[in-house]
Amino acid sequence: MEIKFGDAFTVNKKLEEVYAFLVDPNRFCPLLPEYQSIEIQDGKNFLVKLKVGISHIRGTAAVKLSLVEEEHPRRAAYEGKGDVPGGSATLRAGFSLEEIVDGQTRVNWSGQAIVVGRVTSLAGGMLQPLAKKNIQKLIDGLQKALG
Repeated sequence: MEIKFGDAFTVNKKLEEVYAFLVDPNRFCPLLPEYQSIEIQDGKNFLVKLKVGISHIRGTAAVKLSLVEEEHPRRAAYEGKGDVPGGSATLRAGFSLEEIVDGQTRVNWSGQAIVVGRVTSLAGGMLQPLAKKNIQKLIDGLQKALG
């Protein structure tokens, strides 16, 4: 099952500050819904653990993420793969930044996740709405942290 996401928001921070925040997993990962921990492997690779659950499928997802694109201070992208209870997921997410007047920055973000395994059939139609809800929680957290 493919889940696509994307939107934009504006924050009252300078472009450099926003970029530095978004490429630092120690700063943005704790904002992920159901965040448990992070293990930095090197400057571009890390493992994040999240609590996951839908219906009667619950557990911990360990997601290996890599910073695969960097165009300082305008854009970056992450790719990852992880095991979730009853399946696995791959994802790609990125952002591009636009400087706006008065020290504001517009954050354009997008991505997609592909979830495979029996979790897709067991979760039924609940997987996509839950993903969208959690993505919105992350974006709300980012806006607050950058606000």
